[in-house]
Amino acid sequence: QLQLVESGGGLVQPGGSLRLSCATSKNSFELYAVGWFRQAPGKEREAVSCMSAKGDNSHYTDSVQGRFSISRDNAENMVYLQMNSLKPEDTATYYCAAVPAPFISRVQGLCNSAAFTSWGQGTQVTVSS
Repeated sequence: QLQLVESGGGLVQPGGSLRLSCATSKNSFELYAVGWFRQAPGKEREAVSCMSAKGDNSHYTDSVQGRFSISRDNAENMVYLQMNSLKPEDTATYYCAAVPAPFISRVQGLCNSAAFTSWGQGTQVTVSS
């Protein structure tokens, strides 16, 4: 399993932006698909976005399509989630996750919390005026 550490959460006004970061020290990080998930109080954890091990395929849940962007830097063992045009309904704890998946080229079918085996501790994002 990977050790994952998220950062970058905080309080932001509606319409604002945040960039979440996720760091791991695993040397074979390039073999892992990665994802961002979120959980709001009283709600189930949901997938936000996932990216293939090579970084050449990504998937977004409909509610963030066009506003959020996932990226990764395999040389630096980092994953990012750029969040723009934030809305109050984006308020949640955001989790970075990873799963060994070196041969999966399309991540849409993988992008659910049950598929991922390594999780960070979460970072809080609050969108409020």
